[in-house]
Amino acid sequence: MATELASSAAHAPERTACQTNAGPLGYVSDRLGGLFALLTERPVSLYAAAVLRIGYGLLYLLFLLREFPHREEIWGPSSPWTPALARQLFDQTGWASILTLSDSRAYFEFCYVTALATSALFMLGWRTRAVSVLFAVVVASFHARAILMTDGGDNLILLMAIYLMFTACGTCWSLDARRCGKRSRSAGWCRRRLGAVGTSAIWGDLGGVRKTLITVLHNCAMCVIAVQVCFLYGAAGLYKVQGGLWGNGTALHYVLNLRFFHPWPMLSQMADAHPLLLSITGYLAVLLQVAFPFVLFGRLKYPVLTMLLSMHIGIALLLGLPLFSGAMIIADAVFLPDRFFRSLARLGPSVVKKPSHVASPR
Repeated sequence: MATELASSAAHAPERTACQTNAGPLGYVSDRLGGLFALLTERPVSLYAAAVLRIGYGLLYLLFLLREFPHREEIWGPSSPWTPALARQLFDQTGWASILTLSDSRAYFEFCYVTALATSALFMLGWRTRAVSVLFAVVVASFHARAILMTDGGDNLILLMAIYLMFTACGTCWSLDARRCGKRSRSAGWCRRRLGAVGTSAIWGDLGGVRKTLITVLHNCAMCVIAVQVCFLYGAAGLYKVQGGLWGNGTALHYVLNLRFFHPWPMLSQMADAHPLLLSITGYLAVLLQVAFPFVLFGRLKYPVLTMLLSMHIGIALLLGLPLFSGAMIIADAVFLPDRFFRSLARLGPSVVKKPSHVASPR
């Protein structure tokens, strides 16, 4: 997404120094004007936003289904971490959760079913504007209720749920997009009727303001998501550089022998039987994470993203962290341009049409 912004800004209409007679100042002014126009007039990375919505909605739905047999022990009223203890912690930290509003078992079951339905509707893109807010509330509530059991994947999903509230993530690949397409003819009829009574100008002005506001919020939120992922990779790489085990290439050996991260012992043993390959993989992981923010504006980002995809699949299989790996893989999609997703859509059934404006999502 960040690369798309930079590329679009570079190709934005600009006046030459001869036309402006202002020299370098005019050039800078034109560049800033082009960037401002890009920020306010055209939403970027609409397909990437849709992938984030579908990915995190599906991931959280699978997470809730996976923990359904254990829901009472993790979030329920009879959990070892009782609602009373959670409320005491909230008084100190400022967190909140809808799950602690009542100690009733029926209320908890209602909240859990609501969370399942919200995740499914968010994934499908139904009334995305409202459901995205509800999805963020659900994720924050479940996260805060069992704060001592969360990991990096939970933290990332929480951040993304908050950021996605401000995006137009329902514009593509959603039920909202289908409904908007079906209503296009009736919308034209309404505009003609409004014009007949002399109110089209008022509605046009309001529509323009709404479109600009949605576009600005969407573009800013997508920039924040991209920066967040860059910070995450950069910080992870820099912290690894400071560790002696990563420096001497033995970190992955010790990680593969941790009892808590040993879902497939045979796979771990097979990987641990090749120490040289493990050392090379460890150094490559550090290099990829540190260099990640600096390779986003060229073609080198595609092989880097491919290697990061392989790394996260390995983490999911060897360390038993599918939620974390899935959250990171989905987050990486923000750096893929819309033309990539349109190409993927052409490979299968054509169920998506290019959005004509950003005001369509709900």
